[in-house]
Amino acid sequence: MSKRKPKRQRREAVSTANPSAFALWVCGDGSLPTGYTRLSECPEIQTACLRIAELIGSMTIHLMSNTGDGDVRIVNELSRMIDITPCGTMTRMQWMSAIVMNLLLYGKGNSIVVPHTEGGILKSLEPITASRVQLQPLGGSRRDYSVLIDGLPHSPEDVLHFAYNPDPEYLWKGRGVTVTLRDIAGNLKQAQATKSAFLSSEWKPSIIVKVDSTSDIFGDAEKRRKFLESYVRPPYQGAPWLIPAEQIEVQQVKPLTLADLAIKDTIELDKRTVAAVIGVPAYLLGVGEFKRDEWNSFIQTRIKSIALIIQQELTRALILSPKWYLVLNYWSLIDYDLKQISDIMLSGADRGYVNGDEWRDRMHLAPAGLKEYKVLENYIPVDMIGKQNKLNQE
Repeated sequence: MSKRKPKRQRREAVSTANPSAFALWVCGDGSLPTGYTRLSECPEIQTACLRIAELIGSMTIHLMSNTGDGDVRIVNELSRMIDITPCGTMTRMQWMSAIVMNLLLYGKGNSIVVPHTEGGILKSLEPITASRVQLQPLGGSRRDYSVLIDGLPHSPEDVLHFAYNPDPEYLWKGRGVTVTLRDIAGNLKQAQATKSAFLSSEWKPSIIVKVDSTSDIFGDAEKRRKFLESYVRPPYQGAPWLIPAEQIEVQQVKPLTLADLAIKDTIELDKRTVAAVIGVPAYLLGVGEFKRDEWNSFIQTRIKSIALIIQQELTRALILSPKWYLVLNYWSLIDYDLKQISDIMLSGADRGYVNGDEWRDRMHLAPAGLKEYKVLENYIPVDMIGKQNKLNQE
């Protein structure tokens, strides 16, 4: 069952110590200190966060219940609403991706969702844009705080507050990865600017023609042009040059490349650093190769840890029953070898743990009515080991 509490009409006094600064923050006019680089402007950081958001958005959300025989999945209107239609203006994939992107990037470790109800029934979960939100401590307390949305205060009990990387002073507030990645984002931005400037530069001659200094052609641009047309520019493609040996010398010059400037190595190193800090495999940022073990470790560590933040906050804010909870199915993202899965399932079928339709489901086949559990004839209960006929010597 979902929580059906009316919203509290709390209107705590908003701090007016610096009202202009507060209005500037809420309006989000984009004013930034000189030299500051937004993390969202760095393609590598944005790509890494987006990959995490897409993966978490693709996981199904299960409503589970504790029973005496283990945890079972519940399918009802609440589970359908959260897993399929959490917000009427977007799909579940978009909804979850927006929450995760606010959590990791735009909201600096904080993502706010406002539940909407009708007659005490949960109808929608609205993600709030990070620029509309401010988290404000109440008084001098480090424990209590208010969530300001468009300047209006809300109690943390009336919203869903997902927090990533807790602040050391205000433990209820997330910090994200801003501090760690700020310098790297600046380096990547500068490397891209240097690369663009180098490729667009006109100072990359591959041939230098030395001319006798006693000649008077250097002082006049028109004379230099006629000299090039007379000696250097061929009358047709592939024609040889005919030049006076005493007055002209031609040398080939190897221009600088990005490898000479070590731009490639610098970018690759920074991309690996971004991948390590955010916790994604480096190949997702175009560095290195795909490895199955690395991918599965990424799903079972980074993706699972962020999924736990989301599912625990969903359970805390939406579920009243002490036996119910919500869980994101991260197992669907594990990269298994199909033959390995088949062998494991067939081994379980021999022992009566798996039926035919369960095996077909993991092989992505439609059910065929194979609901019966079967075992091989030599599998017997433990307490009947001593009653086997082969042990009876008579």
